[in-house]
Amino acid sequence: MKQDTKEQIAPTPDTSIDVRDTFGIDVDMQVPAYSERTDLVPDLDPDYLFDGRTTLAILAGFAADRRVLVTGFHGTGKSTHIEQVAARLNWPCLRINLDSHVSRIDLIGKDAIVLQDGKQVTEFQDGILPWAYQRNVALVFDEYDAGRPDVMFVIQRVLESSGRLTLLDQSRVIRPHESFRLFATANTVGLGDTTGLYHGTQQINQAQMDRWSITTVLNYLPEEKEVEIVLAKSPHLQGTEGRATVEKMVALAGLTRSAFRNGDLSTVMSPRTVLTWTQNSQFFNNVALAFELTFLNKCDPVEKDLLEELYQRVFNEEISTAASIG
Repeated sequence: MKQDTKEQIAPTPDTSIDVRDTFGIDVDMQVPAYSERTDLVPDLDPDYLFDGRTTLAILAGFAADRRVLVTGFHGTGKSTHIEQVAARLNWPCLRINLDSHVSRIDLIGKDAIVLQDGKQVTEFQDGILPWAYQRNVALVFDEYDAGRPDVMFVIQRVLESSGRLTLLDQSRVIRPHESFRLFATANTVGLGDTTGLYHGTQQINQAQMDRWSITTVLNYLPEEKEVEIVLAKSPHLQGTEGRATVEKMVALAGLTRSAFRNGDLSTVMSPRTVLTWTQNSQFFNNVALAFELTFLNKCDPVEKDLLEELYQRVFNEEISTAASIG
């Protein structure tokens, strides 16, 4: 078994940022960062609103090489939260959706036929995990609780910050780059789907869960903050009448989330859905029709009566009448 001793192929942080100045959190903390952006750094959203607790947890992952798991309902912006922290640190970030189609080979790598000096030869090509492990990359596993068992045991090898990645097929032991970081997002906390809301999620080995040094829960934003975010992304609604409309949209989204938590709805309006609704309402010039085409038609037909009732409660009008054309 040989160790991979080649020189680092990616730089380490060359500057730092002040958490109070950058994220508006009242703490005295400096976090390492990069002075220059690369293609792998996420695009910065200047209007993004950070949750204090979740932001500090993610910053601990970057600053102190902690393994951070972000849990919460879908649509709360778990992955985006990590990306937007990385964007402000200029830290390369790569998201992998850990669905049932991701295999051990995808993570570790495989033999492939390549051309060398005009001849076909077999060469091992690293998968995403050893590739990222040797670079200054923040690797984010989305839908972590939906991963296949064989894939999860591969990930378990690198959950310890000083852990080495052993590639048995290649008789190689890879040391992590000192600026490699590992994050994950999940709808559950590794105990499986106890609510009936997230089919396909798995129970995660508790020895593996124990290796996540920080676990944080990200909930939906308070309505007043969500209103401000939607308005920042919807210039056509900035004004007294537009704000009133957005407040109603967010209030309706809040009602769907309450019904979702209570098990009365199987589909929920996320902040992303609300933003799409505002965009579609501008195109169709009809809020009710945009709601129908953006969200209502995605829902179970047996639940539409409840959603139409919620719409009428907030907007004080029948959706069937308001959404009529011509």
